[in-house]
Amino acid sequence: MAKDAYVAAGDREVRISSPDRVIYEATDRTPAITKLDVCEFFATVGAGLMRALGERPTALERWPSGVREGYRLATSTTQKDAEAFYQKRVPKGAPDYLETVTVTFPSGRTADEVCPTEAAVPVWCAQMGTLTFHPWPVRRADVDRPDELRIDLDPQPGTGFADARRVAAVADELLRELGIVGYPKTSGNRGIHIYVRIRPEWSFEEVRHAAIGFGRELERRDGGVTTAWWKEERGQRIFVDYNQNNRDRTIASAYSLRPRPGAPVSTPLTWAELAELDDPRGLNIVTVPDRLADADPWAGIDEVAHELTPLLRLWEELPGGELNFPPDYPKMPGEPPRVQPSKKVAGHWDDDGNRIER
Repeated sequence: MAKDAYVAAGDREVRISSPDRVIYEATDRTPAITKLDVCEFFATVGAGLMRALGERPTALERWPSGVREGYRLATSTTQKDAEAFYQKRVPKGAPDYLETVTVTFPSGRTADEVCPTEAAVPVWCAQMGTLTFHPWPVRRADVDRPDELRIDLDPQPGTGFADARRVAAVADELLRELGIVGYPKTSGNRGIHIYVRIRPEWSFEEVRHAAIGFGRELERRDGGVTTAWWKEERGQRIFVDYNQNNRDRTIASAYSLRPRPGAPVSTPLTWAELAELDDPRGLNIVTVPDRLADADPWAGIDEVAHELTPLLRLWEELPGGELNFPPDYPKMPGEPPRVQPSKKVAGHWDDDGNRIER
């Protein structure tokens, strides 16, 4: 068995046990990737990663046995037979330099989550099997006021990365018209994420409404876009997942690894780079560190925090009203019925979306 290794991260050295454990098997694009490789990757991209995670409550997506075909990620705390899981509370054995922040879930329950404040923290999380970091869109100074709007362009069956890239260009044009600068990144799969720094002056609900308004304007400009919550209504279009802006809804951070063959990375890009990108799989644990030797495309993301008002105006002016929340949320004011449209019987629901008991 290989001896422990040590990875320098900031002013610390983080001990790595089982450094030779293979986390990603070799592919035609990449060699076998070990646990030590993963930890060294997060140390190498530390500045960009901390720009995404710093001072944010962060859930961990842990794959302690690595990534293999057939391995599954648990989607609930009751699922015990999966090989990977989400860690929302601070793992046991955390080092004394790891700081925390308390967050409140939609249920009203609270938890202390990891709050990265230095580059050694994500490396230690990788030592614990973390591949993907899921930061909240808030800083610990105010965990109820987001400072990020996240536009998630999610390809539906029959669409792909090229469709998401086309819609992203429309989104960039719209943001610029509104005087807003967006920062794109690959999702690590077929999707594209666009981040906008905003002033922490609005609630989660208001930021979600801004995302809906933005999505509806994209629908108006491009027939290949949808904000339909129900999959049966989306068709072969790019879904703007507005609910990713809800409390306790997170997206894989910039410079996170994704649990897919070839160790793809959710990679920040310039808009010009995105326009030229055909295959996001080329952005992986092997290739991404070289990109940072020149510059991080998101280096200036914190320089300007935008007003949300122009997007809230779209929410107010465009027709459509409230949309569905995720199923684990309590029933929200004005929300449509939580039943698939194909199964809805109109007479069973009142005008406010509440079921009429008979």
